[in-house]
Amino acid sequence: LDLRANPNRSAEGVVIESRVEQGRGAVATVLVQRGTLKKGDIFVAGTESGRARVLTSDQGDAILKAGPSVPIEVVGFVGAPKAGDEFFVVESESRARELAQFRANKSRAANSIVGKRGTLEEMFESIKAGDTKEMPVLIKTDVQGSTEAIISMIDGLPQDEVKIRVLHHGVGGVNESDISLAGASAAAVFGFNVRANPQARELARKT
Repeated sequence: LDLRANPNRSAEGVVIESRVEQGRGAVATVLVQRGTLKKGDIFVAGTESGRARVLTSDQGDAILKAGPSVPIEVVGFVGAPKAGDEFFVVESESRARELAQFRANKSRAANSIVGKRGTLEEMFESIKAGDTKEMPVLIKTDVQGSTEAIISMIDGLPQDEVKIRVLHHGVGGVNESDISLAGASAAAVFGFNVRANPQARELARKT
């Protein structure tokens, strides 16, 4: 097909998979599509940012750069991005944080709905009584692949009487922002192979 890409520019690509590892933090597999990603580059991926501290090839070798069409494991994300997120290098950490925060705020605003707060039991009682036709949920998992599998399973459930709406999903433990969004949206939070941090647990008790 004579496919071509310019290696002599800042890297752009797409996130294939992400996870959170103890001792390494958020780790993502990225496919470089244009340009060359170098160790030390500052980047944005979806609503997350970071600096490429470690680059690992598909053979498990530590390398210093990766060009077009090369899959690479990147360590250095502030948080785990989502599979399919666009990945690109920026000029400074301040610019990376600014872009990531703007995208995060935009995503939260789009997903947030105003609703009455209540416990999970109250939500189920409301559904049984026919007062609620929609169940908003937040999903947090240990790896991005699990998130996609769970959402796919939810989409395949019969939803004629009550529709399950995934307000937010991500990789990593349940944090305060997850609880805040759930509280404002009357949503339930489900974690798979992850835990809530102490601050999130305390906020959940107060909400």
